[in-house]
Amino acid sequence: MKQSRRHFIRQTSLTASGLYLGANSLSAASYRRVIGANDRVRVGVVGFSDRHRQSHLPCFLHHYKELNFDVTAVSDIWKLRREAGAAAWKKELGHDISAYRNNEELYNSKAIDAVFISTADFQHAQHTIEAVSAGCDAYVEKPFAETMADNRAALKAVKASGKIVQIGSQRRSGGNYQAANEFINAGKFDPINMVELTWNVNQPGRWRRPKEVALLKENETDWKRFLLNRPAEAFDPRIYLEYRLFWPYSSGIPGQWMSHQIDTVHWFSGYSHPRSVVANGGIYNWKDGRRNWDTITAVFDYGPANDLTTGFQVVFSSRMGNGDEHPLEMYYSNAGQINLNTNTISPVGGLTKNFADAMGMQPNLLPEMKLPETTKVITSANTGGDQLTSAHVRNWMECVRSRKTPNAPVEAGYNHSIANIMTTAAAHTGGKAIFDETSQEVMSNGKIFHL
Repeated sequence: MKQSRRHFIRQTSLTASGLYLGANSLSAASYRRVIGANDRVRVGVVGFSDRHRQSHLPCFLHHYKELNFDVTAVSDIWKLRREAGAAAWKKELGHDISAYRNNEELYNSKAIDAVFISTADFQHAQHTIEAVSAGCDAYVEKPFAETMADNRAALKAVKASGKIVQIGSQRRSGGNYQAANEFINAGKFDPINMVELTWNVNQPGRWRRPKEVALLKENETDWKRFLLNRPAEAFDPRIYLEYRLFWPYSSGIPGQWMSHQIDTVHWFSGYSHPRSVVANGGIYNWKDGRRNWDTITAVFDYGPANDLTTGFQVVFSSRMGNGDEHPLEMYYSNAGQINLNTNTISPVGGLTKNFADAMGMQPNLLPEMKLPETTKVITSANTGGDQLTSAHVRNWMECVRSRKTPNAPVEAGYNHSIANIMTTAAAHTGGKAIFDETSQEVMSNGKIFHL
């Protein structure tokens, strides 16, 4: 198994870099399967995580019969979750589910056409490479990547494969967000000049899994497989299950929460990444051994690289010791604002007549408008799942059928990852982070930011 695993990792890495063309390659070209209109799409689960169980599973159940999809396999390196995943899907679908100890076994079975990927944050990019190299379409949770090396490799692999990859940035499937994007890009808003984003909670247990940590035994999982391309570290069940608290397995707040909101900035503005990022924060509330900050403020500068007189600023702040988890997303222009919490466009803050007249200018005020609410999705009884994610999963499933570009294509994941990595670099180095277009590297204090 060790020798086979080494071969698999080498094979997928070389496929991603475009260097491996041998007859035994797990490339998309070798195993591409054209899915006909009447063929059932067989889906595998890569990582039976809380996110998958609580969200992907119920959302998939809303649509699978209509679109002729089926879940047939679960891959998880932890025995407990592997067995739980197979049992959960069998209960919902009424048939046996194949359970695989790892992704190598899953893809070698050649029994699936697509996968859900909801593993640890740092694994998403590498697991995407494995999926598309094996000829599978994929729904990949965010953040897409936590290092630029992983980000570049995964983007290249997806683009070369021609597979359908949906990034789990579900705001892109919401009717309110789509309407805001259309309004801004139709030139009705005036240029964006400021964005304020917040995401606050007061949950000492957020991202903690104490009950599961007590159950995890090293001999029931594969710690080396878990680490993938991260530096060797002694087995730690907290890192395994509470990875969002521990760099370099997750950036924490930037990758988990900021990635959703910064993605809408890229979408609405058309910019791929910030010009620069600075950040400050610390572990102010929860002294539980975590490495990642529980409080952060990051300031982003967006605009053309060669024109610093044009652009806008984004301020993102998050605290984990006070808040009610109602993320704020406010877009401002000289004419007013878009509030994506209330789904309203208004002239609040716009240039009023009094101030305009004083300078011999015309007032500049947006109309009062209501954006459509988040996309409504017809749901089956007792299946749960939020409406945004349900719409997003459906969009992926439809694109697997049609081969059209999904709402959140791989480029969206690549771009939000640049912003995330820039934020992490600024936080870790204390310096301003910038992005080098030529090398596609994040720089801080004149150096490339690495692990």
